[in-house]
Amino acid sequence: MDIEKNEVSTPINSPEKTESWKELAKEIAKFALIAVCVVLPFRIYIAEPYLVDGRSMDPTFATGNYLIVDKLSYEVGAPKRNSVIVFKYPNDPSKSFIKRIIGLPGETVVMKDGNVRIVNTENPQGFDLDSLYVTHKCPVEIQNCITNIEKTLSSDEYFVLGDNRAESFDSRYWGPLNKKFLQGRPVLRLWPINKIGIFPGDDVKNNLTQ
Repeated sequence: MDIEKNEVSTPINSPEKTESWKELAKEIAKFALIAVCVVLPFRIYIAEPYLVDGRSMDPTFATGNYLIVDKLSYEVGAPKRNSVIVFKYPNDPSKSFIKRIIGLPGETVVMKDGNVRIVNTENPQGFDLDSLYVTHKCPVEIQNCITNIEKTLSSDEYFVLGDNRAESFDSRYWGPLNKKFLQGRPVLRLWPINKIGIFPGDDVKNNLTQ
């Protein structure tokens, strides 16, 4: 005659169950600590995600573009002309802007009727900046859109402009950008899907790289 064997589960509040939950909690806490130690420094010092909001860089960037910004490059090097950069707005560092480098330290930027001319040591007579990426210039009917300006930069200043000249709040209005406000450059565009790519905005065909 067979004897039926009944399996009895361990009570929820048994010492074995309690010890098991403690071990699990420890592992989770350990994993969370490691994640924070790795992710936090990465975001602070190496790369950080940004979401574009506004039309100042249209059509290069549009509202909703999701970018990964490299924050390490400018700690060891300096941005080049025509590079797209993310920086803290000098008059309110809690805000971040995205613009394009036009003038480098020590240069004089001359804008006349919307056309930009750069004067520097290598080009004392100046050279015209070929801004092929600018499709939205200042309309004649908008009187407060600056199309004429001349500014000489100090050894730690940059002149930045938005690709959408008609709607960009940039160095024309609030002055040169001190290098201490630089945050980094976009290295990846992850959204929208049809525009995924590396170094977005830096593929400008410009044969003047002085």
